[in-house]
Amino acid sequence: MKKPVASITLLAFAAIIFLTASCSNSRDKNGTKTGREREIPVTVAAAVLKDVPIEIKTFGNVKAHSSVSVKAEIDGVLTKIHFRKGQNISKGDLLFSIDSRSYKAALDQAKANLVRDRALEENALVNASRSKELYKRGLISRSDNDKAQADAASLSAVSQADQAAIANARLQVERCSIRSPIDGRAGDLLVSEGALIKANDVTMVTINQIHPIEVFFSIPQTDLATVRNRMARETLKVRAGLPKGNTPPEEGDLFFVDNTIEKGTGTVQLAGIFSNDRELLWPGQYVSVALTIAVRKNALVVPSVAVQTGQEGKFVFVAKSDNTVEVRPVEVHASAGSETVIEKGLQAGERVVTDGQLGLAPGSKIKIKTSTGVPPGMSGGRS
Repeated sequence: MKKPVASITLLAFAAIIFLTASCSNSRDKNGTKTGREREIPVTVAAAVLKDVPIEIKTFGNVKAHSSVSVKAEIDGVLTKIHFRKGQNISKGDLLFSIDSRSYKAALDQAKANLVRDRALEENALVNASRSKELYKRGLISRSDNDKAQADAASLSAVSQADQAAIANARLQVERCSIRSPIDGRAGDLLVSEGALIKANDVTMVTINQIHPIEVFFSIPQTDLATVRNRMARETLKVRAGLPKGNTPPEEGDLFFVDNTIEKGTGTVQLAGIFSNDRELLWPGQYVSVALTIAVRKNALVVPSVAVQTGQEGKFVFVAKSDNTVEVRPVEVHASAGSETVIEKGLQAGERVVTDGQLGLAPGSKIKIKTSTGVPPGMSGGRS
């Protein structure tokens, strides 16, 4: 009687083992679904058609549109500084005053000399006219007449020299007031009030014009022909900004292409000019540059994070209507910022996975979530 009972017990134990093994294949230790039955949370974005700029991206250096090192043109004591270091300066603003007393005295002396010599000139002209009449009548010799004419001409020349001396003396007085030749921003002051200044000696201050401002950068020589052809038809746009900044870049125009190619690097130097109204660009700054050479119309665009790289090339995970994914090989045309232009492999409106690709495989089930992690259609607050 014991053998049938033992057989039934063994059969029941085997059944339990079989059921346990079957359950373990579909659930993990925590009782959750595994493999393709588990829904993987992902974010998606639709492939869209839009106009995309085709750009050459590089780095460049900012240079002032104009830079002037201000020096004195005369000797003298610096009596007054009329601005602060770092101040915005307008063309014609008074920067420095040099002691002008000696130069004004020289101007007054030159004016007095002119008054004296003009009186002598007028008298000599009267004598010359009288001598001319007397010579015609034969009352004086020819030599006396010639001497009278020469004296008049000589004193006329002296008066002209006095006028030139007055102009020079007045210029020296004007040079005692040093004014800005350009609009710009003043740098550090390199002189102090009370110092003895010598003509054309030391730089007193440097003024850089930053409205507008220029950015110089280099591109490969292989792109030069394209850039020149586009420049012949239109003004090319350039963007320049901080390499790692959230501030929108400045936009300007390409205005310069160098006339030679650097032999060592195989590049050619270009430059863009920017209004720089926000003063984002600063002389000497290292910036990222994007030169727009064309605009691709109605390009198919997806976020760059959606494009993956495999052994056979680029691919994306396409989210299907039944909440599963399909691996789709794609041909990439170019990347423009955070977006990638797809040449072949996708249609407008198809959804691609932008986050969560690590756990995906062909046919995997997905649960689409928003950027905050809440599935679409659900409220994040209390009901």
